[in-house]
Amino acid sequence: MSITEGDKFSYDGDFHITHIINDLNTGLWEYNISTREVKWSPGFYVLLGYEPGEIPPSYDYFFENLLYYDDKPAFLKSINRHFNDAPETIRVRLLTKQSGYRWFKSTAKRWDDNSVPKITGSIADIHENKLLELQSGRNDFLFKETIKIAKVGGWEIDVRSMTLTLSRETYEIYELQESVKLSIEEAISFFEPDHRQIMARAIDNIIKYSRPFDLELQFRTARNNLIWLRAKGIAVIDDYGKCITVRSIFQNIDYIKKKELEVQDAVNLLSDQNKRLQNFAYIVSHNLRSHTGNLQFMVDLFDQTETEDDRKEIFSHIKSISGSLNTTIEHLSEIVKIQAEIGKERKMLNLEDSLKSVLSVLQSNIRSSGAKVEYDFSEVDEVFYIPAYLESIFQNMITNSIKYRHPDRKPLIKVRSAKIRHHIYLYFEDNGLGIDLDKYGDSVFGMYKTFHHNPDAKGIGLFMTRNQVEALGGTIDIDSTVNEGTKFTVKLV
Repeated sequence: MSITEGDKFSYDGDFHITHIINDLNTGLWEYNISTREVKWSPGFYVLLGYEPGEIPPSYDYFFENLLYYDDKPAFLKSINRHFNDAPETIRVRLLTKQSGYRWFKSTAKRWDDNSVPKITGSIADIHENKLLELQSGRNDFLFKETIKIAKVGGWEIDVRSMTLTLSRETYEIYELQESVKLSIEEAISFFEPDHRQIMARAIDNIIKYSRPFDLELQFRTARNNLIWLRAKGIAVIDDYGKCITVRSIFQNIDYIKKKELEVQDAVNLLSDQNKRLQNFAYIVSHNLRSHTGNLQFMVDLFDQTETEDDRKEIFSHIKSISGSLNTTIEHLSEIVKIQAEIGKERKMLNLEDSLKSVLSVLQSNIRSSGAKVEYDFSEVDEVFYIPAYLESIFQNMITNSIKYRHPDRKPLIKVRSAKIRHHIYLYFEDNGLGIDLDKYGDSVFGMYKTFHHNPDAKGIGLFMTRNQVEALGGTIDIDSTVNEGTKFTVKLV
């Protein structure tokens, strides 16, 4: 026989329930299946905040007014179990007099008392413990979600056995299955070569000297994805101050780091542009003032001269100064044009095609000088760049090598490409006159700077090349030996 919503409860203030100890910390009840008689202990009322008899001890009242509706199926299932079944404990919510719904532990057992079938049970207030459990579960959930969002994993080294333990999140960072076991050396090998040494040294120092570390390193996952990681570790020491465990966190900071590097690149580019702007302003001020001063002097001298021959000579100087002024203005216009073209669309350019296009333009110079141009673009054959800039770089570099060729040998110009740490480089080497860098190193790329008595030298080619390269965030460096030759290293991107 089972309890149904038609059964009624009654109360006897002085009853004894066999097999269960009655106290005020536990609410006890008994149900006689044959007579449908129900007894509640005083503690049952007290736990709900009532005086005994204050609320009707009816099944309907209990079910409709005290037991939370969502807990009714579980409660009915617990009291309708078989005689031989073990007592079942469930958690239910009951409505108290002053505190609303609270959590209670409910236990029920069917048994036979002298052939009288009964169900006995108890309730105990577990509300505070349940709230702590819920809060703990929520905290655990929030912690796990935070770990996922922050992309943080754990890494632990047992120094005594030199074994490594990785958290599930760390395996996700490594992009490995958790079944894969890694040694310390294998785990470190995922870092990029330069950063691998830094990580190995940090682990060695923390094991030997308990020195904590906080590093930002590049890391290549098992799926060949290159990312930035933050690795932070501390030492757990014994009573003698010796490191016994290394505990570290790994955090995937790839997005943040790349944004940081982009900002830094933008700041560096802006700084370089400001420097070029200041240099340009100085050049404009110095060169134009020099030309206009000379021009004004000659005009004044022309006005003061009376003889025709002297006036003709002065006028020829005025024409010469005017021509130089015009050339300077053209050069300055080219510099301004460089800045204006930065916003032009970049394209994927084939290096060999771009070089051949320039060589065809310089064919007469190459033939007349007997120059030989060799190139090797096998390592990198394409670059994302502004077409006019790339052709200008090729042209200025090759023209420079031909112009400053050594008189005792035919020019040999070698051009090649390379890729180092995701940057694309062009190298230009020649066997020309070379430059004394100890004397002229600081002014090699200056405007109108020449270092040989070459009538064709204008001192504008290298200046233009540097401005074009730096305008797109690259660099240009020189290595030269007098009478042996010169090597230019151009980092394009």
